[in-house]
Amino acid sequence: MSQTPHRPPLPPFTHETAKEKVRLAEDGWNSRDPHNVAQAYTIDTRWRNRIEFVSNRQEAEAFLSRKWQKELDYRLIKELWAVDGRRIAVRYAYEWHDEAGNWYRSYGNENWEFDDNGLMAHRYACINDLPIQASDRKFHWPLGRRPDDHPGLSELGL
Repeated sequence: MSQTPHRPPLPPFTHETAKEKVRLAEDGWNSRDPHNVAQAYTIDTRWRNRIEFVSNRQEAEAFLSRKWQKELDYRLIKELWAVDGRRIAVRYAYEWHDEAGNWYRSYGNENWEFDDNGLMAHRYACINDLPIQASDRKFHWPLGRRPDDHPGLSELGL
């Protein structure tokens, strides 16, 4: 009999455990590994991402695969906005380019709700894309996890 895995920290979240959960989510998405990222969500997770609706973990993984095939050299920073029990609100920005070499900074907000095991059951995202010049990029680190000493959104004035 398989058990549902736990993904600490678990709700109810404090300000500090919510910050930790946000950083873990950022790290996961910066890995650009659709399968591993999808494991942080419930089997029946529900998402709204722009105009796409996801209704389970398998669809989330497929969505992420498509996303990172389109959004090349993706680098993300998330910041805790608010926390209440099992819900967390974040703001974020990420930089990426398309196949033609056009760079973008995408800004957004997400509302998350977690189950008792710390898996995300609901994810509602609003995102806007701003075309930028490569020289206007602010996220400069090797692909993967953002270094601890790299400024966050507030420090970058975003």
